[in-house]
Amino acid sequence: MSYLALARKYRPRTFADVLGQEPVVRALSHALAGDKLHPAILLTGTRGVGKTTLARIVAKGLNCEEGVRDEGCGKCGSCREVDEGRFVDLLEIDAASNTGVDNVRELIDNAQYPAVRGRYKVYLVDEVHMLSKSAFNALLKTLEEPPPHVKFILATTDPQKLPVTVLSRCLQFNLRRLPPALIRERLDAVLADEGVAFEPEATIEVARAADGSMRDGLSLLDQAIAFSGGQPLTREGMEEMIGTIGRRDLFGILESVHDDDRPALAGKLEALAERAPDYAALLGMLGGYLQRIAVVQLLAIDDAEDEPEVAELAGRIDPEDVQLYYQISVTGRRDLPWAPDPRAGFEMAIMRMLAFRPGLGESAARGAPRTASTPAAGTKSKAEADEPGGAGGKGEASWSAIVEALELDALPRQLARHCELVSRRRGRWQLRLDASVAHLLNDERRAEVEQALSVFERGPVQLLIDAGQVQQKTPSVLAAEAREQRQRDAEEAMQRDPVVRALIEELDAELIPGSIRVIDKPKSA
Repeated sequence: MSYLALARKYRPRTFADVLGQEPVVRALSHALAGDKLHPAILLTGTRGVGKTTLARIVAKGLNCEEGVRDEGCGKCGSCREVDEGRFVDLLEIDAASNTGVDNVRELIDNAQYPAVRGRYKVYLVDEVHMLSKSAFNALLKTLEEPPPHVKFILATTDPQKLPVTVLSRCLQFNLRRLPPALIRERLDAVLADEGVAFEPEATIEVARAADGSMRDGLSLLDQAIAFSGGQPLTREGMEEMIGTIGRRDLFGILESVHDDDRPALAGKLEALAERAPDYAALLGMLGGYLQRIAVVQLLAIDDAEDEPEVAELAGRIDPEDVQLYYQISVTGRRDLPWAPDPRAGFEMAIMRMLAFRPGLGESAARGAPRTASTPAAGTKSKAEADEPGGAGGKGEASWSAIVEALELDALPRQLARHCELVSRRRGRWQLRLDASVAHLLNDERRAEVEQALSVFERGPVQLLIDAGQVQQKTPSVLAAEAREQRQRDAEEAMQRDPVVRALIEELDAELIPGSIRVIDKPKSA
């Protein structure tokens, strides 16, 4: 018996088996249950998300020998024939191969005849956007008023190419891209069913590479099983097969860029080159990681699928630097075809991040590892200050410096940065969180800040945090004001520059403030 591909072997046969498309499944099953399915439905979505699968399940529900129902019984002759791909009243037409008006006219002529085996003739037209304009015109009248025994199911990955006259005659359902977590869960179940050993990290790699398509995920899994040659699937093996070797090295490279550790960066780039990675893919992944870091920093949204390094770097790299690095990575990927070779293009993008990053100054020192026994400049230890309010009388600036000295992950650090210090007495700290970001506060993050303060104070700390109207400027506000001031200073300096003045006066040039970027002035802590 010939080998059956996993994508075919594990194709869903009932609505309950279809993953990630609950709204579409609910609508179709309700319509079938009352035999009120629209005569023409349009299924849209990227490849491998279930368009053809849903069409076949609908065909079973319409033609089940037990009557029209939300889904076929799966046991009668009609249901089995649909599952086996030999049901005569389910006509699957590839519009990419049958684009002409003659093909459509033949379809329309055959639609006049009643079903042979079942109750309805179901026409599944795949990649319908490939039909010619004349073919669409020929189909319009039949779509609007089809014979009572005919149902049209149109499927496409590119609905924007369909004429509005066709869209208006169809009931449209948009199928979603599947999240990596859902694909991974399915791949784990398939491997367990197939008796194939694997590392959990291996299926994570495959699920990410599937790019939202369950079919692509199962096809990659077929390839992975063959690639492993009977051995357990490993993360390293999947990275080699997919071409994502070096993906995890990107975090170390970002860290070295941020710390301005040039010898370490040179070593990491050389080690990466020895593994012969796909540099274009790595630049794409780098942009993806920077996007996730920005989301964690600015929206405080944590994704369980993120690597732990994402949250760690979100707490270390300034948000404006993340935006700069992201822009460089995107531009580097765009320019890669023009580079002398892929390695040169990738490394030049990293060099740009290093060359254009803000000056080292005090803010860069924040990126260096800190020990809790060395408080930040401008702060006092427990022995030096134990007074009510304002961190020993130092006020806003002192609390801001304390926050920067704490060893905190991204989200607890965001919590601390949006607080003001109300009082600090005998190991009891009270903070007030800006009410506009009250969603940052939960018991787990409060406990992490409390633990970091205990390390900072070298003794037990009891921390209370309430949300309300803050009276002082929080570290977050101070940092924003400092960034705005640096921007204003840069714009004023450009306005005073003799070369710029000459361009404005002699060529009637205009200086666009938003185009000015601070890259060399040290930032305040």
